Amino acid sequence: MKVLIINGPNLNLLGKREPEIYGNISFEGYLEELKTNFEQHQLSYYQSNHEGDLVDALQNADKNFDYILLNAAAYTHTSVAIADTVSAIKTPVIEVHISNIYSREEFRRKSFISPYAKAVIAGFGLKSYDLALLSL
Repeated sequence: MKVLIINGPNLNLLGKREPEIYGNISFEGYLEELKTNFEQHQLSYYQSNHEGDLVDALQNADKNFDYILLNAAAYTHTSVAIADTVSAIKTPVIEVHISNIYSREEFRRKSFISPYAKAVIAGFGLKSYDLALLSL
């Protein structure tokens, strides 16, 4: 199965930013572990800090991948554009979060993406990506 993992703003800082919440490993380092543990899937990865780039990545992935794992990070709570894109494409999207967004600040508890996602996995650290892949 072809799976695209899309990460949003500041996730390029994993391993450096708030390790008590996000852990102390970079996503690129973790991606190698995912590829080893899920070699039955063809995993691709994209990260951007820019909303429009994430919209473009979702649109370009449509019909080219079997699933998309999307951690839109802060855009989860602010981007109608990303939510509209998830709603418009045919490729199923699983919304992924490293932290439990529902136990954090009030503004993080609202996801514009969730109504259009096939599923939501949150709060298991980087293992949230493993759980999303296991669900496939």
